[in-house]
Amino acid sequence: MATDDILRTNATTEAFDFGTTPATVAPPLSQARVAIVTTAGFHHADGGTWVEGQGFVAFDAADRALTLAHASTNFDRTGLLADLNVVYPADRLEEMAAEGVIGSVASQHLSFMGAQPDHVLETLRLDTGPQAAALLRADGVDVAILTPV
Repeated sequence: MATDDILRTNATTEAFDFGTTPATVAPPLSQARVAIVTTAGFHHADGGTWVEGQGFVAFDAADRALTLAHASTNFDRTGLLADLNVVYPADRLEEMAAEGVIGSVASQHLSFMGAQPDHVLETLRLDTGPQAAALLRADGVDVAILTPV
């Protein structure tokens, strides 16, 4: 299908209007504070669990004792079991900070759970997203590495 056909076909399709979003320019990576935002559904290995409606979990950047909350037998855990950094590259960020490639590592990282049956775009846009952004902003984060799982 040609671009004109796609535009003509979708000209009357209603879409959500996000309005205007101001853009900012991040500092050079060598000066940037970097956080990880993953959809791995991690929780603390000390017994924390995901509850329906919980948008995300924040944990200390030094924490590596994390447990994957995905219960599906179809979820391939092979890479994660071999190296946590496949999903949660916290060690790589620490190395990059030590080498001066990035300015610093955020004090906290975030993990979302993809399987949230009661979440819709509105929940993420109006509640969870702003809460996560405020937490990262309060920590002075300039750049977030997104690791979708």
